[in-house]
Amino acid sequence: PEVCLRLEVGPSAAVHSPLAVQNGFLQMLLQSYTAELLMSSLTNFGPFLEDEIIPEVIPMEIEVVDAKITLKDDSPRVYPTSPGPVPITLAVDHIVVKRRDDGVFYLTGQETLFVLSWSSPASPGDRPPPFFVLCLLQRKEVPELQRELQSMRIALAEANMDKARLLQEIRKYNPLFQL
Repeated sequence: PEVCLRLEVGPSAAVHSPLAVQNGFLQMLLQSYTAELLMSSLTNFGPFLEDEIIPEVIPMEIEVVDAKITLKDDSPRVYPTSPGPVPITLAVDHIVVKRRDDGVFYLTGQETLFVLSWSSPASPGDRPPPFFVLCLLQRKEVPELQRELQSMRIALAEANMDKARLLQEIRKYNPLFQL
């Protein structure tokens, strides 16, 4: 199944948190989910989320694995010749959202957190669409990349010293030489 829900209330929910005994504990798993949402539908959720009464805090854990949500702007175009807005795709590899007794939502992930990309549909005969990808690197790659960066800095410093030495040698024979 793509969505699994479990609500636990009572003494057995005490393993999750002390507040879960009274208010309950919600656990949700969303996996291999693909959706396409219109921006107007998201903006219309606002009135349903506004309330004068402070709700009870329900501790929860929401785990999202391998999900892809595409947001499309369906607002009217300002200019009729405009190609229209570019859809935004949010791809989530593995992320966990937890709400504890204090009412704060905590967001955690494993290795690759998420990839956010903007892409426009390709027209036939055109080159591939331009795109921008923001990706948080895997934690195990960071030390390796830092070592590689350090070796590149050393190589750059050596190249700059060689350049300065060569310019000095050239200026011995031609003092007016400029780069």
